[in-house]
Amino acid sequence: MDKKIGLTMKTVYRIVILLICSLLYFASVSQLSAAPVATSRSEGMPYRVVKVAEGLGIPWGMAFLSPTELIITERQGNVRLLDLQSGALVNMKPVPPVKAVGQGGLMDVAVPHNYRPGDWIYFTYSKPANHKGVTVLARAKRNGYRIEEWQDIVVTRSDTNTGRHYGSRIAFDGRGHLFFTVGDRGKRANGQDLTIHAGSILRVKLDGTVPTDNPFLDKKGVLPEIWSYGHRNPQGISFDKLTGRLWAIEHGPRGGDEINLIEKGLNYGWPVISYGKEYWGPVSVGEGTQKPGMEQPIKYYVPSIAPSSLLLYSGKAFPQWRGSLISGSLKLTHLNRITLGNDGRAIAEERLLGELKQRIRALAESPEGWIYFSTDSGVIFRLMPSK
Repeated sequence: MDKKIGLTMKTVYRIVILLICSLLYFASVSQLSAAPVATSRSEGMPYRVVKVAEGLGIPWGMAFLSPTELIITERQGNVRLLDLQSGALVNMKPVPPVKAVGQGGLMDVAVPHNYRPGDWIYFTYSKPANHKGVTVLARAKRNGYRIEEWQDIVVTRSDTNTGRHYGSRIAFDGRGHLFFTVGDRGKRANGQDLTIHAGSILRVKLDGTVPTDNPFLDKKGVLPEIWSYGHRNPQGISFDKLTGRLWAIEHGPRGGDEINLIEKGLNYGWPVISYGKEYWGPVSVGEGTQKPGMEQPIKYYVPSIAPSSLLLYSGKAFPQWRGSLISGSLKLTHLNRITLGNDGRAIAEERLLGELKQRIRALAESPEGWIYFSTDSGVIFRLMPSK
């Protein structure tokens, strides 16, 4: 009898300890989420920024799998699942080896707008290949906390021995296609070379095959996945389902970051034209800023902001931002918002959250219209209206 009571009391004691620990944990999560790290106003709309998670590696990509679950890629090769209700952060496995050197590693993660459990999740990563690295588009499925059925569906022709300019963001058009970006891999001439994928934006079907209406499908010597070319290092891309416009933002050299309206088969000029300067001196890159047959950006930045990620805001939380292009800034550590006119021209710029002094890496818009953003310091933040 005494033995049974002792066991029972021990069990009760353990339960009490677990409950106390759980309460302390959820209290800390609530405190973490509730304490604003920044407050301000934009277009008359008050907002606050709260910390949602921390302690990650460089969180390169983010996507919502449900209203309460955020899938996150870390550049060194991890996939994490963040429960936004509890704050729990779980490592998902297995993931294939990545070439996490320089700017390479596990990069973007994205899902179509109509994603449902069991559907494909899309990734880009730098794949090791004979001591070089290539940008790869892959897809996989989620089973609980496991990654299953991983498939490399487009292994691009972009291998170099540099660790630079992989791209690499994904956007869906809602019509059975996706676009993804490939940087020039640190070799400028690649931007004008249509026999390789480097320096291009590619368009494929959701299984990685080539659509029959791609611009260079029947052109000899040109890779059929190419949708546009003449790009340096596009690290943001967003498709506007309302207007059918595809937007991209890319790194220039020293100055000359660009926002471009991407259209079928067009040449965006790198490295022949640029608004940037050479790193070694005050000398323009290429042949100047304009040339017939090469497109002009709708916005360029001098000095560079070093953009990473791009979203076209469509939510209800900030109605005055609807239709704006929003990008993270790495070098100048802010959130960059561009107001667009009906004709697609950039008519205003606003710089937000510079007081955080954080290199903003990835963006995701939640179903509520809140903006989640990651930083190179390993933190996930939420930007939301102030009550």
